[in-house]
Amino acid sequence: MSRNLPHIIPSPQPQAEETFAVYQTTHQFYQEVQARSEFKEYCEWYYMTAENHRQELEKMRGELNIFRWFRRR
Repeated sequence: MSRNLPHIIPSPQPQAEETFAVYQTTHQFYQEVQARSEFKEYCEWYYMTAENHRQELEKMRGELNIFRWFRRR
């Protein structure tokens, strides 16, 4: 019975390759934009955290060191 049914073969579409290439390029572009924006956000977070740690370190250096009293040598 399957011999009697004709095979359905899609005709080649000339714009399909071009459309796929445009889609792929667009997709890669948006991935690159997203990766760069995530990296920029990470860098901003890192610099803010580092600055906070520097400020905390300076604050701690100015405080009285109680551990020195316990470690008299």
